[in-house]
Amino acid sequence: MSERISFTLHELIAELDAYADDVLRQHYGVSFNHFQFLAILSEVEPADMTTLARCLGVTKAAVSKRVPALVDGGWITARSEQGAGRSILLTLTPKGADLVRTAGTALETEFTAMLADPALDADPIDVPRLNRQLAALTGLVMEKSAARIARTKETAP
Repeated sequence: MSERISFTLHELIAELDAYADDVLRQHYGVSFNHFQFLAILSEVEPADMTTLARCLGVTKAAVSKRVPALVDGGWITARSEQGAGRSILLTLTPKGADLVRTAGTALETEFTAMLADPALDADPIDVPRLNRQLAALTGLVMEKSAARIARTKETAP
């Protein structure tokens, strides 16, 4: 463990992702990346590939590569929408929605229990407060990132 918050946060996220991946593979037969794709889609559906890529923090090409397997697996549907530009709208199937609901609840239960573990009794974690603080921090980082990108575009030759 590091005394540097940047390292500690990174290490925590990596460990949480690995833990989630183990739980999801063991109980649901899917990876955390698979679940995350579906869970984020559930929040923005129907979504085109560009929107989903932005939400996932990946390229549109990365989303495009995953879509066929997810469609073939019965997790999502993809339908073409005609308009100014041809776009493909993605939505969850009942199978995908069920996974997001059941596995999401299981992960929420696992992580909430972890935050209430007796090993943390010396410095208990207030879960609702922590969640509010992390949400506020995430929003602030997103705001600062958008401002940095805007400044970079203004100064670009």
